[in-house]
Amino acid sequence: MKNYCIAVLDIGKTNKKILIYDQDLKIVDEKFIRIPEIEEDNVQYDDVESLKSWILSTFSELSGKYDIRAIATSAHGATYSLVGEEGNHAVPQVAYTTDPGEALQKQFYNLCGDPIALQSSTATPNFNLLINPAKGIYFSQQKFPEQFAQAKHLLFYPQFFGHWLTGEVCADPTYAGNHTYLWDFEQSDWSQVADKLHIRNLLPKVIKNPWDVMGTIKPEIALQTGLHGDTLVTVGIHDSNASMLPYLISEQSPFLLNSTGTWCVIMNEKDQVRFEKDELGKVVFYNLNAFGRPVKTAIFLGGMEFEFYAEILQKIHKRTDFPAFNEQLVQQIIDDKTKFILPSVAKGIGQFPESEARVVDGDQVYALEDIRSGRLIPGFFHHYEEALAVLNLSLAIQTKVSFDRAGITPGMNVFTEGGFAKNDSYNALLTAFYPDSQFFLTDLKQASAFGAAITGKAAYEQADVQSLAKFIRIDKKQVKAGHLENLNKYYERFISLI
Repeated sequence: MKNYCIAVLDIGKTNKKILIYDQDLKIVDEKFIRIPEIEEDNVQYDDVESLKSWILSTFSELSGKYDIRAIATSAHGATYSLVGEEGNHAVPQVAYTTDPGEALQKQFYNLCGDPIALQSSTATPNFNLLINPAKGIYFSQQKFPEQFAQAKHLLFYPQFFGHWLTGEVCADPTYAGNHTYLWDFEQSDWSQVADKLHIRNLLPKVIKNPWDVMGTIKPEIALQTGLHGDTLVTVGIHDSNASMLPYLISEQSPFLLNSTGTWCVIMNEKDQVRFEKDELGKVVFYNLNAFGRPVKTAIFLGGMEFEFYAEILQKIHKRTDFPAFNEQLVQQIIDDKTKFILPSVAKGIGQFPESEARVVDGDQVYALEDIRSGRLIPGFFHHYEEALAVLNLSLAIQTKVSFDRAGITPGMNVFTEGGFAKNDSYNALLTAFYPDSQFFLTDLKQASAFGAAITGKAAYEQADVQSLAKFIRIDKKQVKAGHLENLNKYYERFISLI
């Protein structure tokens, strides 16, 4: 087979990228743009038209440089498009960052069912804003009833771009089954929520694998971009599952993936969907991976929490460095059991949705708003290294709860990727909580785009995706095991204060 390239549309919430991979899955070019949301009357909208224009112009630039034969898409979650006859938006694309208000949330559950019962059947927890796509659909029905009536297809975000490029319609499991409320995990079909919203007729009737061919680009797309007329387009994949795909292909033993950033997303493939009683009502859910297998997932806003407190500490101390792990200092904090940073800066989500964010310093309790405004500052915040150590203990405990709820088992390997892979203290604490497991820091460049590129290669070469393991190169650095006495006692005290 002659040399060819794969173009990946990697649609993040902040950065939109087009990456060019060669047939050995190495990046040879990359373009990106930031396209902000549009706000009107307190509703946020995704600026899809600007994104489409940028994609076309970027393809026009790249098509003369590279022999692009496949286009694969990875896209951020919680986003769908309602399109009309010509494939254009029938309804403005409301962004999931929109706050619909408490009244609409209640109306949704009055119509569709109790949140706990829905979590059991659709493996979906109650998120705020419009992070559950079914809520966004309900919101659009109420706000744009006439336009909604003109919609012919409801497409998840990766497949929207596929439809725009090819004219074809389908869905994929990684998006359909990712906290949408629209997928019944027991029936492997669209859920009763879809029926109560009267949208089953809009949802795709065909579910395909992410590496299946959705179609070839339309003649007008080829004409506008200079791409080959037979350039194929894959079905597409949810970004978190795109990041997980290289591990699923290359790892032979069970593993847990700790993907860290603004959201910390902990994923563990399971044989079946099953919740413990104490998990219902928490941000614990299942999604479907690229192979259609359930992945137990727990998330919390770890990166947001870290940045919030780190910025306060940096402002107080006029420094921006992050000290290396100080075992003696951390051990003293653990032994004292008097200093705690309790979740969560973003109230109502994460592993402790009922918790009020606050800081405990001995007998003193400091409310989040007092700290945010600068009215009151906890005493230990005046000691930079100590405060960061307490913060990392808090994040490690929230991660431990997420690991446990995601179903970590003794001896399971853990891969940490993203921002926290650079946090020595955080990683040392995790190893101390799980002495039977091996922890690895991974550096998989452009993880979601790389996962999508794998699907593009499999589609173009008509290859079994599992056969592509030899093209996957994940740099791994093992974390030295930490040894801290009484860590579980500090953990128990932390939990008792929630």
